[in-house]
Amino acid sequence: MEIKIRKITPNAILPKYAHPGDAGMDFFVSESVLIKKGERAQVRTGISMAIPDGYVGLIWDKSGLSHKSGLKTVGGVIDSGYRGEIMIGMINLGEFDYTFEIGHKVAQMLIQKVESPEIIEVNNEDDLGETSRGEGGFGSTGK
Repeated sequence: MEIKIRKITPNAILPKYAHPGDAGMDFFVSESVLIKKGERAQVRTGISMAIPDGYVGLIWDKSGLSHKSGLKTVGGVIDSGYRGEIMIGMINLGEFDYTFEIGHKVAQMLIQKVESPEIIEVNNEDDLGETSRGEGGFGSTGK
């Protein structure tokens, strides 16, 4: 599989896999941005890309940023038909403000195959089929 990527800004860095076998390719910041604690920001990557039909790009946290600084991605589904700039939604759940400088890693993207099942409306719960769990959720299995 190939993914075509275009630099929108001259200082953009193409995404890349840090190690052979990595699931996610790293994405980089194309402009400096300050995210104050408790705030959200949309972070520019300076690139657009053509994800092949039948696939999706899923944006995920960088583990180090998430664990050490409390930076989390928000949103993060890039459909195959989208050709605009890849923007990374971030929220700072940490204790301190965080500044991304140009070239810093911001997130990672996994490319995954997409299934598009047919949607069928049913009229009663029996049509959904029985399971051992049933309607139990949100803590129904205990601590």
